Amino acid sequence: MEYEKSLQKALEYLEENLYEDINLDQLAQAAGYSKYHFLRIFKEVLQMTPAEYVRRRRITESVRDIADTNEPISRIGYKHGFNSKENFTRAFQSEHHILPSQYRAVDNSLKLLHRAGPGKEGFHLKSGILAGPEILEIRPFSATVYKSDEEDPTMFWNKYNCGGFSGKLSGGDIQTDYGFSVWNFEENRLEYYVGILTEYAYGDLTGTVQLKVDGGLYAVFDTPPADKYTFVNTIRRTWDYIMQEWIPRSGYIYPGDCDFETYRESSREFSERIFIHIKDK
Repeated sequence: MEYEKSLQKALEYLEENLYEDINLDQLAQAAGYSKYHFLRIFKEVLQMTPAEYVRRRRITESVRDIADTNEPISRIGYKHGFNSKENFTRAFQSEHHILPSQYRAVDNSLKLLHRAGPGKEGFHLKSGILAGPEILEIRPFSATVYKSDEEDPTMFWNKYNCGGFSGKLSGGDIQTDYGFSVWNFEENRLEYYVGILTEYAYGDLTGTVQLKVDGGLYAVFDTPPADKYTFVNTIRRTWDYIMQEWIPRSGYIYPGDCDFETYRESSREFSERIFIHIKDK
């Protein structure tokens, strides 16, 4: 990429000064551009401003302290560049749609912005890294689910996990959770649902709907190994690989009507199965 080396220098500058006030003139100078040109390129390539990058990186760095230490939330916020507990809580909730205290209690996987660079956020799934799919014939089934009120499914998973909704649906039993991407042909938009199989839904079903899945031929992928800090990003990259690389070369028809993913958060295995609906040509 034309701007890759220049942006890498800028990102290195930001990482070295992550807890300092941003000096846009010095940042642009590190990249070798005028401030105006640099800001345009940065946002075009990274889909965020330098200030947003710094905020998201600080929150990402705070996550390990929240999950792995008993430090007070207020102290963690100060440590990572926020001038009050309220500002830190507000920024964390804006990023993940849950409170830092909720995350600490559940310790679920979050979508994080890791430091960019070789072998880090720049990693991409290539052919051979992700194992080829298993092709299965799935029988029709029913799921008891909540409809997402978030544009980003990750945020709805955060609410689902922190709210203990899987246990509420099952009546306290540990069950595999399902996330469904369903195309609404009438309204021409994608809808997302999370829940468990209806046959195991014996608990509180308030606010749920029944989702009928017709079944059919599915390509089933297992996400590559990850830990709780890289799991959500690994899922996202796996989906990108499937949609952008595997499907166009697969030789199958992709109807795009109902795909789903399965995961058991309590397993702490950080591996997900992705089911892609396909049809023979």
